[in-house]
Amino acid sequence: MMMKDAIKAAIADGLITFMWIFCASSFGALTFVVASSLGVVSQALPTLFITTSLIFFFLFLFGFISDFLGGATFNPTATAAFYAAGYGGADSLISAALRFPAQAAGAVGGALAISEVMPVKYKHMLGGPSLKVDLHTGAIAEGVLTFIITFAVLLIIIKGPRNSLVKNWLIAMSTVSLVLAGSTYTGPSMNPANAFGWAYINNKHNTWEQLYVYWICPFVGAILSAWIFRFVFPPPPTPKKQKKA
Repeated sequence: MMMKDAIKAAIADGLITFMWIFCASSFGALTFVVASSLGVVSQALPTLFITTSLIFFFLFLFGFISDFLGGATFNPTATAAFYAAGYGGADSLISAALRFPAQAAGAVGGALAISEVMPVKYKHMLGGPSLKVDLHTGAIAEGVLTFIITFAVLLIIIKGPRNSLVKNWLIAMSTVSLVLAGSTYTGPSMNPANAFGWAYINNKHNTWEQLYVYWICPFVGAILSAWIFRFVFPPPPTPKKQKKA
């Protein structure tokens, strides 16, 4: 990827991450509003279905936005995973070095923006992931959860059903399931940019906890998952360029 293209990709990533964090941070409040209007706010299964449906809708919507922006992503581990799995297209280490900071900056902007516009009565529902166990347990949990979601997303997107609606519903269900599984450990995040955005607001972005639990271990989990996926499902060989006569 040429430097000009890498800069464009970074800008697109920053923009889509801003929009995703802004929208995703309101899932709790949106779920409460919809559940309240339906009179099911105290019922676990209907509430869970509402949250899953919201995630599905926004994943589907952001799929179009991503395509419009040339394949932009809002999760650094996803960028790294697709590159490690051999499905990263024209990505390179140079483009990754630009895209990751752009995603982190976009997340900060999205978190700040939603904090400003969210009605006061729902502001207590905002916030990023937080460590609820000891440091090493949290790091392992975040790494394992990111490993699982990465493999699931790669499997669904690359080897899963062709129908985009089914793909997004499967990803939404996988996401909700893992969020529930990790809720008593790290939040969880499974997205370093999301964790960084909220940590920045709370002035915890430069801590060892943030780096170890929400950056290092998720990247390790995602890349290991991608390598295993690549071993099981090798990417198609790159077509060789014919030499000019």
